[in-house]
Formats: sequence, structure tokens, C-alpha cells
Amino acid sequence: MKAPPAQFVDQRQVRRSFARAAPTYDEVAVLQREVGSRMLARLDYVRIEPQRVLDLGCGTGASLTALHERYPRALLVGADLSEAMLRTSKAQRSRLRWLLPFLRAPETPLLAADAAFLPLPPKSIGLLWSNLMLHWLDDPLAAFREAHRLLDIGGLLMFSTFGPDTLKELRASFNDGQVHTQRFTDMHDYGDMLLDCGFSDPVMDAEVLTMTYANLDALLADLRLSGSTCAMRARRRSLAGRASWTAARAAYARLARDGRLPATVEVVYGHAWKAPPRKTPDGHAIVRFDPQQRTR
Repeated sequence: MKAPPAQFVDQRQVRRSFARAAPTYDEVAVLQREVGSRMLARLDYVRIEPQRVLDLGCGTGASLTALHERYPRALLVGADLSEAMLRTSKAQRSRLRWLLPFLRAPETPLLAADAAFLPLPPKSIGLLWSNLMLHWLDDPLAAFREAHRLLDIGGLLMFSTFGPDTLKELRASFNDGQVHTQRFTDMHDYGDMLLDCGFSDPVMDAEVLTMTYANLDALLADLRLSGSTCAMRARRRSLAGRASWTAARAAYARLARDGRLPATVEVVYGHAWKAPPRKTPDGHAIVRFDPQQRTR
């Protein structure tokens, strides 16, 4: 009997973290909104008019509002692992429609679902959007396969996630051999995954942003209130001792610049298209002929 694949991310902990953070998420999600805004700017260079848009990992729905403004005639669908975040999204969008009825934003279907098993039919999505969700998955490859299944021919996958340099100062400040941050994947590995799943012309790039905090406790509070605490199975399950925290605070304090502590964030952006298949399901090559009119 084949052993099940190793699991590194504790999905139950991901749900718990975002359930606790749902009431406070929008107050502290400055980075998430900024990255979403930069993703939207990249759509300026893409010619696409999707009939249906899926926001995968929609959270409290900030991107849903922006995507509706960009594609007002498209049907928008939101999906997230956290039911608590979806409830917050629904409440906020209902309040927005009540305060600003002239926007006439339609009711958006919201799905509580795993990114690798979405209850949607094949080829039903024209644009699949995902902002800062992939690093919460145990296996991004499975989510990419599901995205490829859902996208129609000519559909676009656009996503952002965090790269390996994210929170490098926090990791380096602890010297206890424990895992203190999420696992972050290199952008080249994401590009390979996209090709393995059959996507065409994947484009990957990254940029480094630096957040600053007054002290280590302020950084940890920001992570907790946004649901961004470590959810790795190898994380420490018990409270760290006083000596460990004292050493970590001292190590991080040595990195201060002008009285502020830096927190590096490597943002990875990617997009790829679903091209027509080159082979039939049974492995035969597909040859396409473009008929040309003969002239005499």
C-alpha cells in the first residue's frame, strides 16, 4: 500500500487562524490590499473580457469589489477555506450595497471550499484570480491543476504569493531550532508547476517590499490580527520560554533602522494562460488545420 504524501501545512490551523482574525482582518490587511492593487494594475496590460471570474482565497472580499468595478458584466464568484472570512465578506458587501445602492453590485456567490477541490464545472471560468493564498496550501501544484480544469480555453490565471525571503529577519532572530514562519516557495518552482499542469506562457516575477514596526511585539500582533501566523505542522506547539523571547527580541532589535524594525516581504507574481490542448485524453496528438480559400 502506497504511503500518503507528507503534509507540511496544518489546514485546521489555517482555518482557526483566519476564523480568529476575521473581525480584525480588514483593519490590518494593509499589505494584502497593496499587493492586490498592484495585481490589478497588471491587468491593464492584459486584453481579456471574462464572463465569469473566480477570486480564489477571496478572504473578506476586497478584490471582489475591485474586480467587479473592472469587469462589471462578469459573474463574480468568491471561494475561501475560511467560512468566518466569507461571513465577514458577505456582511460587508451587504452593508456596501445598503450604503451605496447606486453601485448596484450583484450578489456574489461565496464558496467555502478547498482550493484543490472546487465545486465548479470544467471550463467555467474566464479569469481565476488569487491574491496571497498559495503559501497557505500544502500542495500548490494541486491547486494549479484545479485552476487549469476550471479555466476555459484562453482563460487567464493570475496570482500573487510570498517568496522565500519573506520574514527572513523573524526567522533569523530565533535560535531555538523551531519553525516560526510559513514555508515560502521560490518563484521558479511555481513556474515549473504551471508548465507541469499544462499552462501556456507562464510569466513570473518578484519584488521585495519592506514593512517597518516599532518592535517585535507589534510585528507579531500584525501577523496574528491578519491571520498570518505560522500554520506549519512542525511549528512549536508550546509557549516559548522567557529566555528564548528575550534573545529573539535582542537579535531583532539589532536590525533597527532609525528606530524601526524591518520586515522583508518578497512578493511573487505569476500569470499564465490556458491554451488549447495538444493531445487527446488518450495521448494522440491534435493537429489543427486552418482552411484557406483558393483564388484563381
